[in-house]
Amino acid sequence: MNILLAEDDERLGKLAAHLLQKEFHQVDWVKNGSDAISYSSLCDYDVIILDWMMPGADGLTVCKKLRSRGVKSGILFVTAKDAKDDIILGLDSGADDYIVKPFEFDEMLARIRAISRRKEKSLEESITIHDFTLSLNSHELTHKGVVIDLTKKEYQFLEILFRNCNQVVTREVLFERIWGFDTDISDNALDALVKLVRKKIDFAGIPSFIQNVRGIGYKVRNSDVS
Repeated sequence: MNILLAEDDERLGKLAAHLLQKEFHQVDWVKNGSDAISYSSLCDYDVIILDWMMPGADGLTVCKKLRSRGVKSGILFVTAKDAKDDIILGLDSGADDYIVKPFEFDEMLARIRAISRRKEKSLEESITIHDFTLSLNSHELTHKGVVIDLTKKEYQFLEILFRNCNQVVTREVLFERIWGFDTDISDNALDALVKLVRKKIDFAGIPSFIQNVRGIGYKVRNSDVS
């Protein structure tokens, strides 16, 4: 699942992003409302988690703006406001659900799953590029029906590229999404991971499926996506 987390509290945001990533979710973490609006215009998120009180634009403003632009992502408010009128205001602004701080992380996960089930547009189950199909539910990659074994990080790397087909994903974004924030991992770790993935998916006589954009990042070569 592709999730946008908008939370300006450094400690809570870092913890929530880390725990969501452990559940195999792809997470973009922003710390203000303006960035939440910008990110939402560039990516089709399954669920957007909005803190109510944020700099730039508060969660209520962000939610209304996204809905006015036709964004259909599930929206979950996370806030310390627990008054009945606040809950009604949040839901009337276009949010799908509301969770009050402090909360158990398991409860957040349950609410995210419930929002996903309720959305009219069912979650994308797989992405096919060339003869490769990546299952977003079972986290498997198949080539002409044959399963290619992947480690967790190999799967995460390919999911990011598949979801952003024909677009360059920067090294910084890949590091953050695969290894997490404030990581001390060596810069060579990404290149080593790409090398391992290529060994599994590249075939003799065929140009590498993964294109290196020197000094910037990686992308999946141009192709039709279904």
